[in-house]
Amino acid sequence: MAGRSRYNDNPFEEGGAEEVNPFADKATRGAPAVQSNYSGGSFYTTQSRPTPPSTRLSPLPPEPADFYNDFATPVDIPIDTNKTREKELLAKEAELSRREKEIKRREEAAARAGIVIEEKNWPPFFPIIHHDINNEIPVHLQRTQYVAFASLLGLILCLFWNIVCVTAAWIKGDGPKIWFLAVIYFILGCPGAYYLWYRPLYRAMRNDSALKFGWFFLFYLVHIAFCVYAAVSPSILFVGKSLTGIFPAISLIGKSAIVGVFYFLGFIMFCLESLLSMWVIQRVYHYFRGSGKEAQMKREAARSAARAAF
Repeated sequence: MAGRSRYNDNPFEEGGAEEVNPFADKATRGAPAVQSNYSGGSFYTTQSRPTPPSTRLSPLPPEPADFYNDFATPVDIPIDTNKTREKELLAKEAELSRREKEIKRREEAAARAGIVIEEKNWPPFFPIIHHDINNEIPVHLQRTQYVAFASLLGLILCLFWNIVCVTAAWIKGDGPKIWFLAVIYFILGCPGAYYLWYRPLYRAMRNDSALKFGWFFLFYLVHIAFCVYAAVSPSILFVGKSLTGIFPAISLIGKSAIVGVFYFLGFIMFCLESLLSMWVIQRVYHYFRGSGKEAQMKREAARSAARAAF
């Protein structure tokens, strides 16, 4: 009977195994279960082995199908904003292209009319004038043009050194009047030389203009006369010690040797500037006579006089 009841018990049968209540009393939970059975007109009892205590965790809720790949969530993409920016960029590009074409058209029209657009490119660190001898002056005239440019720079150097010397003489007690005159010479002489004779020579060499050559000769002779006068510096027309000539140098050498030496250096610089300027005007005049520009200048002057008369 005992063996039969052991094999008749099915632990997988519903209600066949005792469920463990985790909240039951510990003494009751660990005691063996006793079961009464009836078979063949008699009762018998069976005792099952105690079941070890265990806890059952509740299962997690099922995850949604699109938990990891959430493609259903809408993403706001500003399509209209991108299209607006693209239209603005296209409009700006079209405007720049139109401006480039307009500038190119104007440059071509100016070139056909003989107008040269002068872009300031000298000195390189602070451009204030247009100067490009290698690309704009004919090869056989470049040397003369370079020497003429050297005479312009030489005049600027002479007038600057003149301010230094006159400042030293002022410190030694010759008064501020000569210093103000030296500053006026520098302020008027440097831009005056460029606009009155150097730029006309540059344009005459570039465009082969006879009238520009005539303008250059007129004011370059004035420039040479000033350099010769400054090298001598007599006490007429100008205050004698406001220019570093030979006469002020002789008069100052007895008072202050340093100031006298400064004035002698200024005298030498004005002498070199005068000689260089004479060489330039001689070379330009030879080219002017040899190329037939003299007759052309006379014809152009006659036409200008006739237009002014009528």
